[in-house]
Amino acid sequence: MIERQDRIFGAIGHWAERCWAGHEKERLREGYVASLQIDYHSDLKEVQSDEALARLLSDAQQHAPFDRLAWWQGLVEHCGILPVLAVAKSADGVAILPLCGHRGQLSALANWYTFRFRPILSGEAPLQALARDLGRRTHRVTLHGLPEEDGSMSTLTRAFKATGWLVRREVCDTNRVLPVMERSFEDYLAGRPGKLRTTLKRKSGKVTTRVLSRFDAEAWKQYEAIYSESWKPEEGSPAFLRTFAEAEGTAGRLRLALAHAADAPEGPAIAAQMWTVEGGTAFIHKLAHREAAKPLSPGSVLTAALMRHVIEIDRVDLVDFGTGDDRYKQDWMETQRPRYRLDMFRPFDPRNWASLAGIGLRSLAASAKRG
Repeated sequence: MIERQDRIFGAIGHWAERCWAGHEKERLREGYVASLQIDYHSDLKEVQSDEALARLLSDAQQHAPFDRLAWWQGLVEHCGILPVLAVAKSADGVAILPLCGHRGQLSALANWYTFRFRPILSGEAPLQALARDLGRRTHRVTLHGLPEEDGSMSTLTRAFKATGWLVRREVCDTNRVLPVMERSFEDYLAGRPGKLRTTLKRKSGKVTTRVLSRFDAEAWKQYEAIYSESWKPEEGSPAFLRTFAEAEGTAGRLRLALAHAADAPEGPAIAAQMWTVEGGTAFIHKLAHREAAKPLSPGSVLTAALMRHVIEIDRVDLVDFGTGDDRYKQDWMETQRPRYRLDMFRPFDPRNWASLAGIGLRSLAASAKRG
């Protein structure tokens, strides 16, 4: 047992030495930039009042909701998240890490509504300088939902490793997407599973659908009623979702859809979905149907109607079904992308030693199991 412990702590020590050496080399090579400014904002109104930052984090420059100041403000206001927006600015660029937390440990400013998390980088962004400064303020940073198709995960890994952090990476979720590849809706539909195509053929005549590109209070009321009767868990923050839907409706990005039974078109809606469209991507945020209407397959019919709309009218390049590898998502999507979790530790901070020892033990156990 003692020999095993020596191996664990010896490996951790060697890892730490390599990271620290890389940190010192980076400091010698990069130096300290006189124009560098690093700020931590717990009040997002400060960011709003900075004209350059507010513009960088607006829909004029960020073409996905999760990268914008308005999204983070909604999370703070309606979901009880404590923000720590880390911003590094130099003459050549800006690096922003939207974080949250306190007591020495920080994590991504995100929750279950967030499809993916990434740093916001502009110009020659001083991300390494920001990672280095974070090491003076916290002992651990945990980021989840990171994509790699745009290099976000590897960019963060390099920046933190180069400045003395120990970085642990793992896949934490799956993102299902559909690259449209200039297909027509009919061509896309022809590639769906036979069971789904049969369902749509049999049930489409029994369900009517409508797609709204603006926010409608009555339609939203019906969406909320349907959600409360669906198989879905209780909504985490109805106020956040409505505020977001209203703003997206004002901007023309909302696609709010309702389905009715064809024999009762004036009756209560039996399925509802909320999508948004921007930057060539359709994001599928919420979907629900009344359990009593399940024999009509209103959810499938409504999804097909929205797919037709975003492919033929919005002419998107990609449809993003968010995270989670549910079977029904696989029927509609064609590609999956991993989402990563990065756990970053300051190796010489005693508060991390128990966690690092646990990681070492689990690694040894996994190695032993593999033989």
